[in-house]
Amino acid sequence: MMNSRKIFELISTVLGLGRFTPMPGTLASVAAFILYAVFEPSWWIILLVFLAGVYSSDIYSRNKGLSDPSEVVIDEVVGTWIAMYHLPSGFGLPALFLFRIIDIIKPFPVNRAEDLPGGIGIMADDVVGGIITNLILWALYWLYIKGGFSLILS
Repeated sequence: MMNSRKIFELISTVLGLGRFTPMPGTLASVAAFILYAVFEPSWWIILLVFLAGVYSSDIYSRNKGLSDPSEVVIDEVVGTWIAMYHLPSGFGLPALFLFRIIDIIKPFPVNRAEDLPGGIGIMADDVVGGIITNLILWALYWLYIKGGFSLILS
């Protein structure tokens, strides 16, 4: 029987995916992108994974004695899914790239969300980064594809 520590580790590292490369966040985001492309998760699945991520990453990071271990990548999965959530066709790859840039650079308010304690802080910066990515891409869609920019100018 698997102990609870191992379960929290598997959830936090997405079945060990966070240990395969020196760039675990990018690998997890690419895996999340592929999974999203095959099976678009509903908002409640994203919420459940988020809640599981908050709880498991909090326990896992405390057990490791680190505030945000690099192998914890459940946050990148949730952030990528939020970044891609219900975007128009063709916006998935731009969402992946923009999300990774935001996640690496951590502009305000992403950097503030990261300062929250425990598992919520581990997850929150990627959630905020995913929301920002999604909003930017929707704004670009509305401005340039739907003609909103020409409406503003007229």
